Amino acid sequence: MDNNIENIISVATDIIRTCGPIAGFLIVILESIMPILPLGAFIALNTIVFGPFWGFVISWIATNMGCLLSFYAFRLGFSNVLYRNIKKEGNINKFMNYIDKISFVQLTLLVALPFTPAFLVNIASGLSKMPFKKYLLSILIGKISIVYFWGYIGSSFIESIKNPVILLEIAALMGIAYVVSRLIQKYLNMNGVK
Repeated sequence: MDNNIENIISVATDIIRTCGPIAGFLIVILESIMPILPLGAFIALNTIVFGPFWGFVISWIATNMGCLLSFYAFRLGFSNVLYRNIKKEGNINKFMNYIDKISFVQLTLLVALPFTPAFLVNIASGLSKMPFKKYLLSILIGKISIVYFWGYIGSSFIESIKNPVILLEIAALMGIAYVVSRLIQKYLNMNGVK
């Protein structure tokens, strides 16, 4: 079993090395659109192939672009249909009102949690009346900890368990995401629907 996994990882890294950063970029964007694919594995592959810095940069830019594509697909394609059809549905209407009113800090922390299903956040945000600026800034900040988490945990899971410094760094990044999102919320008034 371990040999099969090693063979798959070897083939995937060879393909990414051959095609270059564009392949690493495209697989992360593809994951944002097709959530069945493993984001952690793709970020780990980018980290292994391109190193910690460039693997992080490629993965961070790609996951943000993928989230934006998903957001706009639902904002432009389905939001009007949804709002026409949910006027009578109380639970769906309550949920969409909650998403519309979620604070910037809450949204940023939700995005920053490693096991939050990002595709659901993208879909709910796209279908809601949430301001684009609020969504964009929250994913730009929140995705830093996700990419860092999967880059280090995914590429060296055993080392991460043995080395609590990496887990402390991830906790620190989430703390920084919280503080930055609080400051942005305060100075840019990010909570209202515009």
